[in-house]
Amino acid sequence: MKKILVTGALGQIGSELTGMLRRIYGDDKVIATDLREPEGDFQGPFEVVDVTNGEQLFDVAKKHKVDSVMHLAALLSAKAEAFPKMAWDINMGGLLNALETAKELDLKFFTPSSIGAFGPSTPRDQTPQDTLQRPTTMYGVNKVSGELLCDYYHSRFGVDTRGVRFPGLISYVAPPGGGTTDYAVEIYYEAIRKGSYESYISKGTYMDMMYMPDALNAIVKLMEANPNKLVHRNAFNIAAISAAPEDFAKAIKKHIPDFKMSYSVDPIRQSIADSWPNSISADAAAAEWGFEAKYDIDRMTTDMLSKVRKKINV
Repeated sequence: MKKILVTGALGQIGSELTGMLRRIYGDDKVIATDLREPEGDFQGPFEVVDVTNGEQLFDVAKKHKVDSVMHLAALLSAKAEAFPKMAWDINMGGLLNALETAKELDLKFFTPSSIGAFGPSTPRDQTPQDTLQRPTTMYGVNKVSGELLCDYYHSRFGVDTRGVRFPGLISYVAPPGGGTTDYAVEIYYEAIRKGSYESYISKGTYMDMMYMPDALNAIVKLMEANPNKLVHRNAFNIAAISAAPEDFAKAIKKHIPDFKMSYSVDPIRQSIADSWPNSISADAAAAEWGFEAKYDIDRMTTDMLSKVRKKINV
């Protein structure tokens, strides 16, 4: 990759990925885009782009002569369930426009899928790379459709498409954006501010999670991988932490012994969580491009609490 266009650059992943890419490739080699203007002291090239406007997206990519696209613009799981038509328009319409741009300009292409691409009939423990995918949410339908669309653009048009299935991502940098696993970010802020947290996901609900540094490293490593070694190419399972809310509480108590956890279950987000696997296998990603996660729940918790304290001046 020499010059990269990032859509959704102000979102949870994009805000951190843009900075990382600029540190690696140079500030002027990463073109950040989003639906709104950035706030504060945002540095580097930026364009306002609505990904549902294919002509606008194409024009910006051509103008900056990029060779790669990181397509992150999307409506997340809980918001997608609340606004299903909007989710389809943004998640699928935007993806199609981005793929068309990649096809016409011969660009390398990345877009993330998710554990949301699985459903209740998927094997729940150590979910394999290739398995039954029958999601019951609009977000999941978008993700499965997106995986197939990326495969199609690779096989039909030769677009160098690549992607991973992200678990729930945990970060202190950007606020949660309407995902089912947002509790795993909120809990650290509330632990520091209040010494307690009321979880909207029930006790015993296991989901795969990952600390953002591992997720960002995975994106770059996959995009720099030798394409001849990629058997699956799109939607690689990647995994780091399989945890339930009480596991986060246990890890936090090692630092804040009086921390207390309670539960007030949100039926919509709980139903989404119940349709996802408890844990997934990342064997294919490890074998094909050397994926490896560095953060377990305890190491992540130590870092999150330290970073959140600094962020909120506590």
